[in-house]
Amino acid sequence: MRASRFFISTLKEAPSDAEIVSHKLMMRAGMIKRLGSGIYTYMPVGLRVIRKVEAIVREEMNRAGGIELLMPLVQPAELWQETGRWDKMGDELMRVKDRHGRDFAIQPTSEEVITDVVRSEIKSYRQLPVNFYHIQTKFRDERRPRFGLMRGREFTMKDAYSFDRDVAGMQTSYQTMFDAYTRIFTRFGLKFRAVAADNGAIGGTGSHEFHVIASTGEDALVYCPTSDFAANMEAAEAVASGERGAATQTLTKTPTPGTTKCETVAALLGVNLAQTVKTIALTTENDGKKSYWVLLLRGDHELNEIKVGKVDGLAGHRFSTEAEILEVFGTVPGYLGPVGTKVPVTVVADRTVANMADFVCGANEEDFHHIGVNWGRDLPEPVVADLRNVVEGDPSPDGKGVLAIERGIEVGHVFQLGTAYSQAMGATFLDDGGRPAPLQMGCYGIGVTRILGAAIEQNFDDKGIVWPDALAPFEVVLCPMGMDRSEMVKDATEQLYASLSAMGIDVIVDDRGLRPGAMFADWELIGVPHRVVIGERGLKEGNLEYQGRRDAEASSVAVGEMVGFIKAKLGK
Repeated sequence: MRASRFFISTLKEAPSDAEIVSHKLMMRAGMIKRLGSGIYTYMPVGLRVIRKVEAIVREEMNRAGGIELLMPLVQPAELWQETGRWDKMGDELMRVKDRHGRDFAIQPTSEEVITDVVRSEIKSYRQLPVNFYHIQTKFRDERRPRFGLMRGREFTMKDAYSFDRDVAGMQTSYQTMFDAYTRIFTRFGLKFRAVAADNGAIGGTGSHEFHVIASTGEDALVYCPTSDFAANMEAAEAVASGERGAATQTLTKTPTPGTTKCETVAALLGVNLAQTVKTIALTTENDGKKSYWVLLLRGDHELNEIKVGKVDGLAGHRFSTEAEILEVFGTVPGYLGPVGTKVPVTVVADRTVANMADFVCGANEEDFHHIGVNWGRDLPEPVVADLRNVVEGDPSPDGKGVLAIERGIEVGHVFQLGTAYSQAMGATFLDDGGRPAPLQMGCYGIGVTRILGAAIEQNFDDKGIVWPDALAPFEVVLCPMGMDRSEMVKDATEQLYASLSAMGIDVIVDDRGLRPGAMFADWELIGVPHRVVIGERGLKEGNLEYQGRRDAEASSVAVGEMVGFIKAKLGK
């Protein structure tokens, strides 16, 4: 490839709407161009990276036994209605009508379509297991698209779907995909972590997310440095440490004027924040009848709403309205507590709160709190559940150390779906006894275009992007000095280019005739990992100049040794 025949369009400054590093650098490097909110054109430099990602994904999916097909972007509403997701997906699902008034979805994922394919094609256990995948455009109508390709509306994803005859087979397929994903992200050259996760809207029985580690990541990843435990914040189990102490204080109602937060209550009373308890009021409705709930959380802990939804009876909960709070507690928010509510409530205490004694909580009267509250004496024993986000230093759930937290960007997710879709859509097969049984499913996604943003968030400096070799738009750039004026430089450049190309190395020659500073700045911004400078002075001494994108300084390499030197650098 020659730069004069390629399209390079770099910018000195990023557009004002670019918020994070990857968005700014992709715009400046001419990788993407904004067309509309959350919708981008992939320019030639960016598309080359996408194709590198896709190639690695395809190789490893094929190696793992995946079979590629291609499902449509536009899908009939009837399929989504069969599983109930036409309504459950909400506004993120882009709905359109054709000229006949029939409803369609612009697919965000393809569980329904692949299940429809398989229910018509798979008849016998002898055809199982099978795993289909495709790499296809997706659309999710994000409320607030931002961060470039990190949270766009249109994107490219690889999604795969496995079908098995029983749970054991589904778990085997799941492990096969987990291993394939590990190889994929290793080959990308990225630092990543796989963590246990919640299944969310996809449904099913178990899942893992794959995250690229980056300080700018939106997701908190919880792990134990001394064991194999790892989970995202939504799924990480919070273990209570220690045992409940004996009551040493009497229950006392004390004035706390104008203090509606645990932090201000603790400061006013001169107690540790960890001795306070916050009260969260919830309401559930069934057949028009309301039930009221109280969640109790230690003052320095944060509520985990995913966990709350898994408490028996709280699947359809909502936060209570001010009118409901007045009815149940007789006071305004900020002074709520479980002692002496006006109407019966179900008290659910986080594991940590269930172990507390002599704690402080609201007294259900404005400007007052209770101190010295104790279970058994002042309150019945509560329903106990894991309600909170873990914090750094919590005991690891596996008992093998304490937890640490780092930031990550989700780029892959694998799910054990079980029969959630096959039962809803009547996807069955005949087992070895001739009996119909629902197919056991798994699904596996990788955000192909999101990989670009995640990789940059992990690999950049003040000059621009620093691509890993496997993802770079070009592996090597040749920068000849005065190629149009020097036959010596031109001949040496052409010979090196031919030799590297013959070895299958992805190399580009910058023959645009730019000044060295401008030329180097472009390739540092774009992030090509290996640069060779060819100049008359060096050639007369028998040398070329090499500099890796992460190297502080250039080094001289003999002309005859450069091909082998580059080959070794690339591990080829």
